[in-house]
Amino acid sequence: MKRKEVPQQNAKAFMGHSKLLYAQDEQGNYVRAPSSGWEAEEIVLDQAIAEYERQARDAWQRAHEGLASTLEYHMFRERMDLVLLAQSTGFLKWRVRRHLKPGAFQKLSVRCRERYADALGKTPAQLDRLPAQP
Repeated sequence: MKRKEVPQQNAKAFMGHSKLLYAQDEQGNYVRAPSSGWEAEEIVLDQAIAEYERQARDAWQRAHEGLASTLEYHMFRERMDLVLLAQSTGFLKWRVRRHLKPGAFQKLSVRCRERYADALGKTPAQLDRLPAQP
């Protein structure tokens, strides 16, 4: 992409900021080129956020019914999935999947809960609670 072709459509997700892209200048060298986003990127981002919000609502309902741990709700609420949470905590995916079950989550050690809390930006006590509404 040429530097003058870098999109500048002021995506609302950027909240007035820009992100750095690399584009070619007139001599063919790669240079830094700030972008305020473009419409296609914004549409996809909005769809991804809506999907995480839907998953969080579904997880809240399952946790409220005792079918899932509160960890599942907090994972989706913080826009993470199983793979990202596993990478963030250093746990293997199968362990994270197991901890999404209420019985396994309740048996977690303090150290494991702290790892999840750190990854999700919460305290261990907050991981045990669900909000009144999703």
